[in-house]
Amino acid sequence: MALRRTYAVALFGVDGVLVEIEADVRTGGLPSVQLLGLPDTALQESKNRVRAAVRNSGEEWPKSCVTLALSPAALPKAGTSYDLALACAVLAGAEQVPPRRLEGAVLFGELALDGRIRQVRGLLPGLLAARREGIRRAVVPVEGLAEARLVEGVEVLGATRLDEVVRWLRGTADLVTEPPELAAPVRAEPEDLADVLGQPEARWALEVAAAGGHHLLLVGPPGTGKTMLARRLNGLLPELSGQEELEVAAVRSVAGELTGAVLPEGPPFVAPHHSTSIPGLIGGGAGLARPGAVSRAHRGTLFLDEACEFGARHLEALRTALEEGEVRLSRRDGTLRYPARFQLVLATNPCPCAPARDVDCHCAPQVRRRYFGRLSGPLLDRVDLRVDMRPVTATSMRGGDQVEASAAVRERVCRARECAARRWAGHGWRTNGEVPGPVLRREFALPGAATALLDRGLDVGALTARGADRCLRVAWTLADLDGRERPEAEHVASALAFRERRVG
Repeated sequence: MALRRTYAVALFGVDGVLVEIEADVRTGGLPSVQLLGLPDTALQESKNRVRAAVRNSGEEWPKSCVTLALSPAALPKAGTSYDLALACAVLAGAEQVPPRRLEGAVLFGELALDGRIRQVRGLLPGLLAARREGIRRAVVPVEGLAEARLVEGVEVLGATRLDEVVRWLRGTADLVTEPPELAAPVRAEPEDLADVLGQPEARWALEVAAAGGHHLLLVGPPGTGKTMLARRLNGLLPELSGQEELEVAAVRSVAGELTGAVLPEGPPFVAPHHSTSIPGLIGGGAGLARPGAVSRAHRGTLFLDEACEFGARHLEALRTALEEGEVRLSRRDGTLRYPARFQLVLATNPCPCAPARDVDCHCAPQVRRRYFGRLSGPLLDRVDLRVDMRPVTATSMRGGDQVEASAAVRERVCRARECAARRWAGHGWRTNGEVPGPVLRREFALPGAATALLDRGLDVGALTARGADRCLRVAWTLADLDGRERPEAEHVASALAFRERRVG
């Protein structure tokens, strides 16, 4: 009997901490199992799961006092991903398996009572954290091999049962290195912008939003194409970079949504219903919180249809994520960080009765103001582009207006994004929408002739300082789409026109 150790990972959002598991198996005393290191209920119950899995795998459970310590001891541990590491630590401590292959290896997996190894959430961010700590070998459930192989520099081995891992530790068998064959996912064709008839101003705003990573508000009665436009935004966005794909996959892994095709097929599109809860929107849950819609939309689009039907607290909760690009959730067991760098698209009717024409509206003026007032000033101040939708006409329904397909618009968007990426490469930003205002005002200040309208808006109180900064970001995007080196007065004027406050 001896003291042996294995390694697992504790996840806090998409951040992981390497956990050292020590097993002290001593002869004498009453048979018992002590689990130390702030385990939650699911982890505390792992003592029974691990014992049954070891016995049902043909191994002997030590008839002695077993002490399992998870370090750092002051760090809360949650979940069932520690089961496999605990079982191997006990078997190594009881000298039933040699400890050599456990050195420098991290193990993931929940154990069934019959010894099967089940898939766990957060495999990708857990392996990334282990790699940062110098781990170069990992044993994971076979179902997670495709996900685990995304992490370069780590030898990944898969197993379906505990007895397979035991034989591997004894050197009598090898573990799986290739993921199982999966049916190739059928990638849905992106919806085309050519399907949207008319609405030239809204189509132009959508292109500007895609080119600069700006937030967008669409206001208009039902049936004018607000939802159609929003769903076509992703078709205009460039492909995700390798790092962005890993970020999106890490969030999906923690949310338990990473199945089949591991890497995302493009920027995510998330459209929660207005009846969703605040934890469902921002993230939350008992103990350590799960990612919400804003994090699942990371590097993609968050679409809030019927935005004025969302509760005021829901909408105000978006403000920090819009400003900082991440969500921090404080809970009893600690504070978690989830990325939330998304493009927000809001769509709303101008009033509760939502007639096809303004002249048919039966709402009193105060009702209209109260309804649209659910979008507060501070929230609207963070929305760069605001558009009133045109009424649908017979001419536009027959396709009388010339329409442009997504492919042509996407070419212009990609060119504009490349210009922005080159400009901000030294600062670490990729789009104009990410650039802080002080940088635009100091290092990239525009001449007074170009910003005269903007300065007047600040002087008369029509704009806040944040609104002026966002106008400058949009102006740089308009210049990129125009192929200009710097924004001119016309670009600033167009950006200012996009910020005209809508009152329904």
